[in-house]
Amino acid sequence: MSIDTAPRRRRHLMDPANPVRPVNDRSLTQVQRYVMSTLAVFTAAHMAAGMVVAALEIDSSATAARVGLNVIAGAFMAIAVVGARAIHHRPVLTWWLFVAPLTTAAGIWLTIP
Repeated sequence: MSIDTAPRRRRHLMDPANPVRPVNDRSLTQVQRYVMSTLAVFTAAHMAAGMVVAALEIDSSATAARVGLNVIAGAFMAIAVVGARAIHHRPVLTWWLFVAPLTTAAGIWLTIP
């Protein structure tokens, strides 16, 4: 007279049929947005810094090339700001866009003797 009972599940193991807490898709999406915008901004900022360094390495007689590379650096920063704002579904026209001309001005200040 044995009664067949199912073996007890060990408490330290996860039961896929009965999760302990539901996954919150909203917070996961928010984290994904922050990661993507951070990657976009840092990638574009590194490209802008590379353009300024490239402008520093050009011969000092090529002033137009130096200014051009610094303008491209500012464009990369504008793209970074617009990309980050778009990822978060925010309006892309913001005061953060003033970072782009500041990048250009700083690069020109560094490269023009």
